[in-house]
Formats: sequence, structure tokens, C-alpha cells
Amino acid sequence: MADLQEELHPTPEVAELDRPTAWAKAGPESGTADLDVPEPAPAAAPETAPDADPLERARSFLAGHPVADGYSGLPWALRHLPWYDLEVGESAVDTDVPRLREGHVGALFWSLHLPEGLAGDRAVGATLEQLDLVRTVVRAHPEGLRMAHTASEVNDARHCRRVAVLLGPAGAAALGDSLGILRALHSLGLRVLTLAGASWASQAGLTRFGEEVLREMNRLGVIADLSGTSDATIARTLAASKAPVLFTRSAARALRPHPANLSDDVLAVLGAAKGVCLVPLTAEQAGPTVRDVADHLDHVRSVAGPECVGVSGTYDSGAAHPQDLADASCYPNLIAELFDRGWSEADLALLTWGNVQRIVRTADFTARAAQQRREPSTARIADLDG
Repeated sequence: MADLQEELHPTPEVAELDRPTAWAKAGPESGTADLDVPEPAPAAAPETAPDADPLERARSFLAGHPVADGYSGLPWALRHLPWYDLEVGESAVDTDVPRLREGHVGALFWSLHLPEGLAGDRAVGATLEQLDLVRTVVRAHPEGLRMAHTASEVNDARHCRRVAVLLGPAGAAALGDSLGILRALHSLGLRVLTLAGASWASQAGLTRFGEEVLREMNRLGVIADLSGTSDATIARTLAASKAPVLFTRSAARALRPHPANLSDDVLAVLGAAKGVCLVPLTAEQAGPTVRDVADHLDHVRSVAGPECVGVSGTYDSGAAHPQDLADASCYPNLIAELFDRGWSEADLALLTWGNVQRIVRTADFTARAAQQRREPSTARIADLDG
């Protein structure tokens, strides 16, 4: 337990956004000597005039600051299609390459979540099948999509005008209560794991095995997703994790009392921990209009801070979406609404790209540091939880 509490003091570069010069200067003492040095980000679009048409201003802004979308249900939706071509366009789903380009999406987390009822070996097998499907889909669409596992690979995809595809979140059932399976999934590209639904992350909080899972996630660079978890699990994870966490599908409970939405108390603690709340573009959690979604983004920014808010399209998940946010092409409508509300371009750049990129980069750095201190864990749930 001691190493869980050791303070990790990241270098200032980790907290900066897209600072390749600082990364290049990092030496062995910073623990980043063998990290890939990202290329300079594409030049941002010039700041647009405040009196410009909001939608045109939004498109111009997104050309330099694309969206990092925190949740897409596309893998499961594609399983049910006999044929599809995402580069030409696919009307049977909410997401394809033309609409991603129209929406200025630069990175997309593809969910590996499973339908309810799958557990044990069936859940592990179904997750592996989805992971294999994602890799097959990305290989089949090289002009539009590129697989990414690290922050530098996300930047590389952006430089090449491809949408970076990151794997996750996956459900905790995919582990089968095995840290070896966690490592295998990570080696295949998994970047985010949802803790909700696990026996070791219950209403009572993390068990001893749950804390060991969290340690191993930090060592590997797998980001913890706390959407849908209990307050006790949230509190313990925020206190114990060496890396910032995500809420991949959570809005503000003060505005809409959905069980997956976050109270102001949790948002305040999340802000102090520099985690990120990704507000879902769903009518159920955020409301029926683009203005309702903007209200949630305003609230999360006000309570947790501008460095702790992002967006999850939640497209192709079976959810109903607000008006003017029907598919992945609609992000300019949301940014235009936020411009109308007086959001600065600096805060919008954090919302669309910077906050998610920081989380991924910090997880990479934390993993490198942890791997110097820890060997892979061989703990079993029966040994720790009985």
C-alpha cells in the first residue's frame, strides 16, 4: 500500500498543453528521455473577430482546435451491419469520416462497453472481439482513421489530418478479475477502463483488490473512468490514483438529476484533482437542446474549472441526442452557442482538445515513472478480498 500513497511530482511540462520544446529539453532526470517527442501542433487558426457569424467563427476555431470526443458507441453498432464504408459515408450510423471531418473531430475514444448481462468469460471474449473489430475497421479506412495509443500518436494523427482512434472505455467485466487480462488488453491498445459494475469497486468503495487494480492501471497508463460509480469509489479513486481520472459520460446533477451526473461537491473535488468531466451530448443526461448542453458545460466549468471539462458525443450508443446535435458533424453548433455565451478561445481550446490531451499525456508519464518502481502485479482477488 505504501507505493500507492507516494507522491508523484510531474514535471511542469506534463501540465502544459502541446509544448514540444519542453518535451525535447526533458532529460533522464525527468523520466521522459525515451518518450516520443511530438511534432509541433498545426498552426492554430487566427483568432476570429468577435462580431463574426457565430457558426462561421466556430468552424474557423475548430480548424485549429479540433474536438477530442470522449465516447463513441460505433464498434457495437458496426457489429450489426452487413457492410459499411465509413470513408464514403454510412447513413446507418451517426459517425463516419465525412461527418467527423465536418464536425472537426480530431480524436475519438471508441467504447468497448458491452450490453448488460454479459459477464465472466463471455464478457472477456466479447471485449476482445470488439477490440479486434476496431483494429480491422481502422485498417480498412486509412485515409480517415489512425489508431493511437499515446499522446504523441494522437498528435501524429492530427498532423496527418487523420482522426485518432483510442480504445476505451471498456467495462470492468472485461477483466474477469484478472490483472493479467488487464495487461493483455493494454498491450492490445486499451486506454480507458470504467470501474462501475465491478465487485471490487462497489457502493462501499474500492476493495483491496480494487486498489491493486488501480495501481496496475497507473503502472500501465490505463485511465480510470468513474462515470456511474459510487461516491465512495469516486472519493477513494481520486485520493489514491497517481494519474488524473475521467468521467466519460457525466453532466451536472444540479441541472439534471440523472444518477450518472455529478454533484457540485464531486465536481469541486474533481477540479482540485485536475480530472476531467466529459459532458455527454444526450437528451437524457443533458437535456433536449443545444442550449441545455451548454448550460451543463457552463456549470461544470464554473464549479470544477476550465481545465476539467470536455465533451462526449456518445453517438451510436442508442441514446437520443439534443436538437442540433444529431450526429458527429454537429460540433460547430455547440461551439457557436458557447461563443454566444462569451467563452474565450482559450477556454474553448481546453474544452475541445487540451484537457483530454493533457489526461492522456499525464497517464503516459505516470506509467513511465511507475514502471521504474513497480513490477507487474500478480495479485489475485481471492487472496486480497477473500
